[in-house]
Amino acid sequence: MIKKAIAALLAGTMVLGMTACASSDSSNADSTANAASDSAAEQETPEETESSAAARREKLYTYLCDNFGKTMLSCQQESTWMGSPDYEMDYIQETTGKLPAMRGLDFMNNDFDGVVERSKEWDAKGGIVTICWHTGTAGSGYQESLDEKPDFAKLLQDGTPENEAMMKSWDQAAKALQQLRDAGVPVLWRPFHEFDGQWFWWGKGGKDNFIKLWRLMHDKFTNEYGLDNLIWVLGYSGEVKSGWYPGDEYVDIIGSDTYDNSTNKNAWKKLEKIADKPLAFHECGFVPSVEQFEKDGAIWSWFMIWHTDYITGNNKDRLKEVYNSDKVITLDEMPEF
Repeated sequence: MIKKAIAALLAGTMVLGMTACASSDSSNADSTANAASDSAAEQETPEETESSAAARREKLYTYLCDNFGKTMLSCQQESTWMGSPDYEMDYIQETTGKLPAMRGLDFMNNDFDGVVERSKEWDAKGGIVTICWHTGTAGSGYQESLDEKPDFAKLLQDGTPENEAMMKSWDQAAKALQQLRDAGVPVLWRPFHEFDGQWFWWGKGGKDNFIKLWRLMHDKFTNEYGLDNLIWVLGYSGEVKSGWYPGDEYVDIIGSDTYDNSTNKNAWKKLEKIADKPLAFHECGFVPSVEQFEKDGAIWSWFMIWHTDYITGNNKDRLKEVYNSDKVITLDEMPEF
C-alpha cells in the first residue's frame, strides 16, 4: 500500500508535471527527485513513489506535446461483439497496410478484465492505449449512461447510498487501471466524454456538478489509488460549451468530437481559447483528407474513428491515403517509451 505521505507526493508530481507541456519535464524531475529521496530514507524502494508507467507517461505526454500541430496520431475505437476484438484493427490493416498508433477501449458493461488484457497486448505491440467509459452511476453500460438522471446532491455527498454505489463502481475501474500501472502501461484516460452535450448522466446536472464530479474522480484516482500512469483527457462534444472546464491542474489534454464528416475546425477554435493543452479529435465517423485538415488549420494530436459501421463506412481509398500520409503516425512509426 502507498502511504498517505507518498500519495500526497504523487499528487504533487501529477499536478506539477502535467499542468502544461512546457513545464512537464522540469516539474516532474523535481517532484520525482523529492519523492525518491523520501522513499529511500524509509526503505530504499523508489519504485513505490513513482511507477515505471509514470516515467513512460511523462515521455508519452512530452511526445504528444512535441508533435501537436505537426503530425496526427491515428487511432481506432474497438468493438468486442463482431467476432473478434480486433475486427476494426484487422479491417484497417487489410485496407491500408497499416495499424493505428492508438487503440480506443471502453470499460462499458464492466469489461475491466478484458480491457486490461487488450491494453497490455496493444502496449506490447508498441501502441498507445486510450480508455473511455460508458457506464451508469453504479456500473454497467451504454443504456444506463443515457437513461439515468441522478440526484447530484446525493450522488456527490459522501456517505449517501448513491455516492457509495458510485464509489464502488469507481473502485473497480481504478483497480483495473492499477493493473495497467503495475504492468508499466500509460493510459490516455477519457472519462465522462461529451459531457457538455448533456445526453449522458454525467452532464445532466449542469456545469458546476460536472466540475465537482471530474475533480472528485481525479482526486480519488490520484490520491487514493496512486494512478500516476494516467493522462487525463477532457472530451467535449462538438459544441464545446463554455463554463465546463475543471481547471488546468485536473486536465492534461482537451478535445472534441463530431460525426459531421468535417475536420471539426469550429471546435478547434473554441478549444484553443480554453486551455494551452494539446487538442484531440477524440471521436469521428468519416475521416477527412489530410489536405483538408491542413487547409482548416486543424492538425489534431490524434483522430479516433469510431467502431463497426463507422470505420467500414469510410471510403477505402481515402482511408488508405490518410494512413499512408507523412502527416499521420501509424503503429509502425511509434517510438519506444
